[in-house]
Amino acid sequence: MSKLKFFVNGLLKENPTFVLLLGMCPTLGTTTSALNGMSMGLATAFVLVCSNVVISLLKNIIPDKVHIPAYIVIIATFVTIVQMCMEAYVPALYESLGLFIPLIVVNCIVLGRAEAFAAKHSVWESFLDGLGIGLGFTGALLLLGMVRELLGTGKIFSFAVFPESYGVLIFVLAPGAFLALGYLIAIVNKLNRAK
Repeated sequence: MSKLKFFVNGLLKENPTFVLLLGMCPTLGTTTSALNGMSMGLATAFVLVCSNVVISLLKNIIPDKVHIPAYIVIIATFVTIVQMCMEAYVPALYESLGLFIPLIVVNCIVLGRAEAFAAKHSVWESFLDGLGIGLGFTGALLLLGMVRELLGTGKIFSFAVFPESYGVLIFVLAPGAFLALGYLIAIVNKLNRAK
C-alpha cells in the first residue's frame, strides 16, 4: 500500500498543473477543447510512464556525465512513437496538437520526473509515479479543456450543452486559458486548504 502513494501523489498532492505549476506551455496551448486537452495529457502520460520505467531500468548503467542527454534520447524515442502513431491513426488530432507533440521531449514534467524520481527509485515505483503524474496532468488538461470549451463554445467534446451564441469567445483564445487556469488553481488551493 505504501508504494501506491507514488501514484496518488501525482493525482492530488503533487498534481503537475494545479499544484506544482509545471508544463504550462502545453497546458495553455492545447486546451482549447476537452478532446485536445485529454489527448495531449494521454500522450504525455504515455511518454512519462515509459521513460520512467526505462530510465529506472538503466539508472545504474548510464554514466553520470551523460545522464541528462541519455534521458532526453530515451524520452525522444517515446515521443517519436507517440507522434508517428498519432499521425498514422488520428491525423486530424495530430494536426490540431501540432508542434506540442514533439515539445513533450523538453516538457519539464517528463524530464523532471526522470531526473528527480526515476533515476533514484525502483522500476515499480517509477511506473506508479509516472502513471500518477501522467494521469494528474491528463485530468488537469481535460478539466481545463472542458471548462474552456464549455464557456467558449457551449459544447463539451463537441456535444452542445447550450447554444454557441451564448459562448464567450475569449475562453477559446489565449487570455481565456489564463483566466480559466487561474480560477481552477484557486479552487484546487481552496479545496486543499479545507482538508
